[in-house]
Amino acid sequence: MEQPPRSLHSLPPEGAGQYVSGGRARTDMNDLLTIRNLAVSFNGLPAVDRIDISVKPGEVVGVVGESGSGKSVTMMALMGLIDAPGIVTADQVTFNGVDLLKASARQRRKIIGKDIAMVFQDALSSLNPSYTVGYQIKEVLKLHEGLRGAKLQQRALELLDQVGIPDAKSRINAFPHQMSGGMNQRVMIAMAVACNPKLLIADEPTTALDVTIQAQIMELLVKLQKERGMALVLISHDLAVVSEVAQRVAVMYAGEIIETNHVPTIFSEPHHPYTEALLAAIPEHSRGAARLAALPGMVPGRDDRPVGCLFAPRCSYAVDDCRKARPALFQLAPNDPAVRARCIKPLNMELVAENGGAR
Repeated sequence: MEQPPRSLHSLPPEGAGQYVSGGRARTDMNDLLTIRNLAVSFNGLPAVDRIDISVKPGEVVGVVGESGSGKSVTMMALMGLIDAPGIVTADQVTFNGVDLLKASARQRRKIIGKDIAMVFQDALSSLNPSYTVGYQIKEVLKLHEGLRGAKLQQRALELLDQVGIPDAKSRINAFPHQMSGGMNQRVMIAMAVACNPKLLIADEPTTALDVTIQAQIMELLVKLQKERGMALVLISHDLAVVSEVAQRVAVMYAGEIIETNHVPTIFSEPHHPYTEALLAAIPEHSRGAARLAALPGMVPGRDDRPVGCLFAPRCSYAVDDCRKARPALFQLAPNDPAVRARCIKPLNMELVAENGGAR
């Protein structure tokens, strides 16, 4: 008999969130991070469901979708940042060979924030306004690296310099409100990479920044990722940015991953109708058209989910079978588990056949 998913509780508090055993593990030994059947619900209503995602060492994975699709909630669940009444369950959460579902709270605290770090959307509200940016960077270094005194000060200054903050010696004593949005985001990045993480999660890192600063922040993230050899999960709704940075993309809709594929293939040969619709709404993909393509209807909420495929009410390809049962995330290429779509009638299958399932 199949075991129920295990419960994944908040990570930081000592002794809190003891995991329940059970579930089935399927691990690729080459993966740095493996998540299987992750679900998050609030008051019994699903926010994300049936999430399967993996990241290899040094890989850049883009997670894209509309606002409210569950991108941030998925990664916050991994970080242990889902508070009550949220409930997180999973069959498997493995990082660098460590089963986080069986690890103690102390073991998890040694990983979360050090080996797995996250850059949040709004830097100003993520930083503590009562402390200088230098103090907040030093707290990370003291907690995870055990640095003190002159070495601590020197390392904090090095980090500010590495993320492109000029005059680090004076800026280290500045408060968040005394710095621009772009500078605060650089501070957040400095805190995230302070302990040389193996995996960095960047959650819409350029939100609320002007176009020039957005480009600079993305350039900084890519530079740090390459220099340090860390894996990067980039959460974004900007397909253009993801296409330039990521090697693989997961597309989310209404709390589910509905397609995964390599870059640039996913942009030229989408297999899920929703991915096709997203691309059609980009001006570059609709060049020559009289009007940009638009999707009818709305994304279903947590309390009004349709029977069957969640995208079926808005899908021009939908048939009766689409409305009968929720489709699985099918592997489409026999030799490539990265090519998947949650659709019973995936698009562009003739191209998969022509390529023999290989990329």
